[in-house]
Amino acid sequence: MTGRLDGKKALITGSDSGIGQATAIEFGREGADVVVHYLHDHAGANHTKAEIERAGRRAVVVQGDISVEHQVDAMFDEALAEFGTLDILMNDAGVDASGIPVADLDTETWDRCIRTNLYGMFFCSRRFVRHRRDAGGGGRIINITSVHQEVARAGGADYDASKGGMLELAKSLALEVAPMRMNVNNIGPGMVLTPFNQEAIDNPDYLHEQVQSIPWKRAAEPGEIAKLAVFLASDDADYVTGSTYFMDGGLMQNQGQGA
Repeated sequence: MTGRLDGKKALITGSDSGIGQATAIEFGREGADVVVHYLHDHAGANHTKAEIERAGRRAVVVQGDISVEHQVDAMFDEALAEFGTLDILMNDAGVDASGIPVADLDTETWDRCIRTNLYGMFFCSRRFVRHRRDAGGGGRIINITSVHQEVARAGGADYDASKGGMLELAKSLALEVAPMRMNVNNIGPGMVLTPFNQEAIDNPDYLHEQVQSIPWKRAAEPGEIAKLAVFLASDDADYVTGSTYFMDGGLMQNQGQGA
Protein backbone atom coordinates (compact mmCIF):
# COMPACT_ATOMS: atom_id res chain seq x y z
CA MET A 1 0.00 0.00 0.00
CA THR A 2 1.12 3.55 -0.75
CA GLY A 3 -0.42 5.44 2.18
CA ARG A 4 -2.26 7.78 -0.17
CA LEU A 5 -4.96 8.41 2.45
CA ASP A 6 -2.76 8.69 5.54
CA GLY A 7 -4.56 10.52 8.33
CA LYS A 8 -7.84 10.98 6.44
CA LYS A 9 -11.25 10.28 7.96
CA ALA A 10 -13.89 8.74 5.70
CA LEU A 11 -17.55 7.86 5.97
CA ILE A 12 -18.80 5.22 3.54
CA THR A 13 -22.50 4.42 3.41
CA GLY A 14 -23.39 0.80 2.78
CA SER A 15 -19.95 -0.42 3.78
CA ASP A 16 -21.27 -3.66 5.27
CA SER A 17 -20.99 -5.46 1.91
CA GLY A 18 -20.08 -5.18 -1.75
CA ILE A 19 -18.38 -2.11 -3.17
CA GLY A 20 -18.76 -0.14 0.05
CA GLN A 21 -17.14 -2.85 2.12
CA ALA A 22 -14.27 -3.36 -0.32
CA THR A 23 -13.65 0.39 -0.44
CA ALA A 24 -13.71 0.80 3.32
CA ILE A 25 -11.11 -1.95 3.68
CA GLU A 26 -8.97 -0.47 0.89
CA PHE A 27 -9.19 2.99 2.49
CA GLY A 28 -7.98 1.48 5.75
CA ARG A 29 -5.04 -0.16 4.00
CA GLU A 30 -4.19 3.21 2.46
CA GLY A 31 -4.08 4.91 5.88
CA ALA A 32 -7.61 6.22 6.46
CA ASP A 33 -9.83 5.84 9.51
CA VAL A 34 -13.31 4.82 8.40
CA VAL A 35 -16.88 5.19 9.60
CA VAL A 36 -18.58 1.95 8.55
CA HIS A 37 -22.30 2.41 7.89
CA TYR A 38 -24.96 -0.28 7.63
CA LEU A 39 -28.74 -0.60 7.63
CA HIS A 40 -29.42 -4.27 8.48
CA ASP A 41 -26.20 -6.30 8.21
CA HIS A 42 -24.48 -5.68 11.54
CA ALA A 43 -22.26 -8.75 11.11
CA GLY A 44 -21.07 -7.50 7.72
CA ALA A 45 -20.29 -4.08 9.17
CA ASN A 46 -18.31 -5.67 12.00
CA HIS A 47 -16.33 -7.70 9.47
CA THR A 48 -15.46 -4.49 7.63
CA LYS A 49 -14.42 -2.89 10.91
CA ALA A 50 -12.20 -5.84 11.81
CA GLU A 51 -10.41 -5.71 8.44
CA ILE A 52 -9.75 -1.98 8.79
CA GLU A 53 -8.38 -2.50 12.28
CA ARG A 54 -6.24 -5.35 10.95
CA ALA A 55 -4.66 -2.73 8.67
CA GLY A 56 -3.79 -0.66 11.75
CA ARG A 57 -6.46 2.02 11.34
CA ARG A 58 -9.49 3.03 13.40
CA ALA A 59 -13.04 2.10 12.45
CA VAL A 60 -16.40 2.87 14.01
CA VAL A 61 -19.71 1.27 13.04
CA VAL A 62 -22.88 3.37 12.69
CA GLN A 63 -26.39 2.31 11.75
CA GLY A 64 -29.09 4.27 9.98
CA ASP A 65 -31.52 4.53 7.11
CA ILE A 66 -30.08 7.09 4.69
CA SER A 67 -33.54 7.74 3.23
CA VAL A 68 -34.59 9.29 6.55
CA GLU A 69 -33.20 12.78 7.20
CA HIS A 70 -32.97 12.66 10.98
CA GLN A 71 -31.23 9.27 10.88
CA VAL A 72 -28.58 10.71 8.56
CA ASP A 73 -28.03 13.58 10.97
CA ALA A 74 -27.71 11.15 13.88
CA MET A 75 -25.23 9.07 11.88
CA PHE A 76 -23.06 12.11 11.17
CA ASP A 77 -23.31 13.29 14.78
CA GLU A 78 -22.00 9.91 15.94
CA ALA A 79 -19.23 9.87 13.34
CA LEU A 80 -18.04 13.37 14.22
CA ALA A 81 -18.17 12.62 17.93
CA GLU A 82 -15.81 9.68 17.32
CA PHE A 83 -13.41 11.18 14.76
CA GLY A 84 -13.78 14.94 15.23
CA THR A 85 -13.80 15.55 11.49
CA LEU A 86 -14.52 13.89 8.15
CA ASP A 87 -12.49 14.39 4.98
CA ILE A 88 -14.16 11.94 2.60
CA LEU A 89 -17.76 10.91 1.99
CA MET A 90 -18.61 7.99 -0.26
CA ASN A 91 -22.29 7.58 -1.10
CA ASP A 92 -22.57 3.87 -1.83
CA ALA A 93 -25.69 2.57 -0.06
CA GLY A 94 -28.62 1.97 -2.34
CA VAL A 95 -31.36 -0.34 -3.56
CA ASP A 96 -31.62 -2.08 -6.92
CA ALA A 97 -34.25 -1.80 -9.63
CA SER A 98 -37.63 -3.32 -8.88
CA GLY A 99 -37.94 -4.93 -12.32
CA ILE A 100 -41.52 -3.63 -12.52
CA PRO A 101 -42.77 -1.73 -15.60
CA VAL A 102 -43.89 1.85 -14.96
CA ALA A 103 -47.54 1.01 -15.62
CA ASP A 104 -47.49 -1.53 -12.79
CA LEU A 105 -45.09 0.26 -10.44
CA ASP A 106 -46.68 1.28 -7.14
CA THR A 107 -45.76 4.57 -5.54
CA GLU A 108 -44.30 2.96 -2.41
CA THR A 109 -41.78 0.95 -4.45
CA TRP A 110 -40.87 4.01 -6.52
CA ASP A 111 -40.42 6.13 -3.38
CA ARG A 112 -38.23 3.53 -1.70
CA CYS A 113 -35.72 3.58 -4.57
CA ILE A 114 -35.73 7.34 -5.12
CA ARG A 115 -35.53 8.17 -1.43
CA THR A 116 -32.70 5.71 -0.76
CA ASN A 117 -30.55 6.31 -3.81
CA LEU A 118 -31.20 9.99 -4.54
CA TYR A 119 -32.48 11.51 -1.31
CA GLY A 120 -29.89 9.50 0.60
CA MET A 121 -27.10 11.04 -1.46
CA PHE A 122 -28.68 14.47 -0.98
CA PHE A 123 -29.03 14.15 2.80
CA CYS A 124 -25.50 12.80 3.28
CA SER A 125 -23.84 15.22 0.87
CA ARG A 126 -25.62 18.24 2.35
CA ARG A 127 -24.51 17.37 5.86
CA PHE A 128 -20.94 16.65 4.71
CA VAL A 129 -20.68 19.95 2.79
CA ARG A 130 -21.92 21.89 5.81
CA HIS A 131 -19.31 20.18 7.96
CA ARG A 132 -16.48 20.87 5.52
CA ARG A 133 -17.60 24.47 5.08
CA ASP A 134 -17.39 24.97 8.84
CA ALA A 135 -13.99 23.24 8.84
CA GLY A 136 -12.58 25.66 6.28
CA GLY A 137 -13.19 23.77 3.04
CA GLY A 138 -11.64 20.87 1.19
CA GLY A 139 -12.90 17.33 1.14
CA ARG A 140 -13.95 14.64 -1.30
CA ILE A 141 -17.37 13.26 -2.25
CA ILE A 142 -17.49 10.04 -4.26
CA ASN A 143 -20.83 8.68 -5.44
CA ILE A 144 -21.44 5.15 -6.65
CA THR A 145 -23.86 5.66 -9.51
CA SER A 146 -24.09 3.14 -12.35
CA VAL A 147 -23.89 2.71 -16.09
CA HIS A 148 -27.66 3.11 -15.72
CA GLN A 149 -27.26 6.81 -15.03
CA GLU A 150 -27.16 6.88 -18.85
CA VAL A 151 -28.24 3.44 -20.12
CA ALA A 152 -31.91 2.71 -19.45
CA ARG A 153 -33.59 -0.67 -19.05
CA ALA A 154 -37.19 -1.80 -19.29
CA GLY A 155 -38.27 -2.52 -15.72
CA GLY A 156 -35.56 -0.32 -14.28
CA ALA A 157 -37.28 3.07 -14.30
CA ASP A 158 -37.05 3.55 -10.53
CA TYR A 159 -33.34 2.72 -10.33
CA ASP A 160 -32.37 4.38 -13.61
CA ALA A 161 -34.16 7.61 -12.66
CA SER A 162 -32.48 7.63 -9.26
CA LYS A 163 -29.02 7.16 -10.80
CA GLY A 164 -29.68 9.81 -13.44
CA GLY A 165 -30.69 12.14 -10.64
CA MET A 166 -27.50 11.34 -8.76
CA LEU A 167 -25.50 12.29 -11.86
CA GLU A 168 -27.09 15.72 -12.15
CA LEU A 169 -26.96 16.34 -8.39
CA ALA A 170 -23.24 15.56 -8.42
CA LYS A 171 -22.60 17.92 -11.33
CA SER A 172 -24.48 20.80 -9.70
CA LEU A 173 -22.82 20.14 -6.37
CA ALA A 174 -19.36 20.06 -7.97
CA LEU A 175 -19.92 23.60 -9.25
CA GLU A 176 -21.23 24.86 -5.93
CA VAL A 177 -18.36 23.54 -3.80
CA ALA A 178 -15.48 24.20 -6.21
CA PRO A 179 -14.69 27.55 -4.51
CA MET A 180 -14.08 25.66 -1.26
CA ARG A 181 -11.82 23.16 -3.09
CA MET A 182 -14.08 20.18 -2.60
CA ASN A 183 -14.13 17.50 -5.30
CA VAL A 184 -17.32 15.68 -6.28
CA ASN A 185 -17.11 12.69 -8.62
CA ASN A 186 -19.03 9.56 -9.57
CA ILE A 187 -17.99 5.99 -10.21
CA GLY A 188 -20.39 4.27 -12.61
CA PRO A 189 -19.93 0.51 -12.33
CA GLY A 190 -21.26 -2.01 -14.79
CA MET A 191 -21.78 -5.56 -13.59
CA VAL A 192 -20.05 -6.15 -10.25
CA LEU A 193 -20.13 -9.34 -8.20
CA THR A 194 -21.95 -7.94 -5.16
CA PRO A 195 -25.23 -8.93 -3.46
CA PHE A 196 -26.99 -6.93 -6.21
CA ASN A 197 -25.87 -9.75 -8.53
CA GLN A 198 -26.23 -12.67 -6.13
CA GLU A 199 -27.73 -14.93 -8.79
CA ALA A 200 -24.58 -14.48 -10.90
CA ILE A 201 -22.39 -15.27 -7.89
CA ASP A 202 -24.35 -18.43 -7.12
CA ASN A 203 -24.89 -19.69 -10.67
CA PRO A 204 -21.86 -19.87 -13.02
CA ASP A 205 -24.07 -20.62 -16.03
CA TYR A 206 -26.15 -17.50 -15.41
CA LEU A 207 -22.98 -15.43 -14.95
CA HIS A 208 -21.55 -16.74 -18.24
CA GLU A 209 -24.76 -15.77 -20.04
CA GLN A 210 -24.86 -12.29 -18.51
CA VAL A 211 -21.28 -11.31 -19.35
CA GLN A 212 -21.66 -12.03 -23.07
CA SER A 213 -22.78 -8.42 -23.63
CA ILE A 214 -19.63 -7.14 -21.90
CA PRO A 215 -16.64 -6.80 -24.27
CA TRP A 216 -14.28 -7.84 -21.45
CA LYS A 217 -16.41 -10.98 -20.96
CA ARG A 218 -16.39 -10.85 -17.19
CA ALA A 219 -17.91 -8.99 -14.28
CA ALA A 220 -15.89 -6.74 -11.98
CA GLU A 221 -14.85 -7.58 -8.46
CA PRO A 222 -15.72 -5.01 -5.75
CA GLY A 223 -12.02 -4.49 -5.00
CA GLU A 224 -11.47 -3.14 -8.50
CA ILE A 225 -14.00 -0.37 -7.89
CA ALA A 226 -12.34 0.29 -4.52
CA LYS A 227 -8.99 1.04 -6.15
CA LEU A 228 -10.57 3.74 -8.32
CA ALA A 229 -12.25 5.17 -5.23
CA VAL A 230 -8.85 5.43 -3.54
CA PHE A 231 -7.58 7.50 -6.47
CA LEU A 232 -10.59 9.83 -6.35
CA ALA A 233 -10.22 10.23 -2.58
CA SER A 234 -6.51 11.01 -2.81
CA ASP A 235 -4.54 14.13 -3.64
CA ASP A 236 -3.72 12.55 -7.00
CA ALA A 237 -7.26 13.49 -8.08
CA ASP A 238 -7.05 17.13 -6.99
CA TYR A 239 -7.94 18.46 -10.46
CA VAL A 240 -10.80 16.02 -11.05
CA THR A 241 -14.35 17.14 -10.25
CA GLY A 242 -17.81 16.81 -11.74
CA SER A 243 -16.78 13.66 -13.60
CA THR A 244 -18.04 10.09 -13.89
CA TYR A 245 -15.57 7.25 -14.22
CA PHE A 246 -17.24 4.20 -15.77
CA MET A 247 -15.85 0.78 -14.81
CA ASP A 248 -17.82 -1.58 -16.99
CA GLY A 249 -15.46 -3.71 -19.09
CA GLY A 250 -16.56 -1.79 -22.17
CA LEU A 251 -20.28 -2.47 -21.65
CA MET A 252 -21.42 1.03 -22.53
CA GLN A 253 -19.31 0.98 -25.73
CA ASN A 254 -21.19 -2.13 -26.83
CA GLN A 255 -24.72 -0.76 -26.50
CA GLY A 256 -24.98 0.34 -30.12
CA GLN A 257 -23.78 -2.91 -31.67
CA GLY A 258 -26.18 -4.35 -34.22
CA ALA A 259 -27.89 -1.01 -34.85
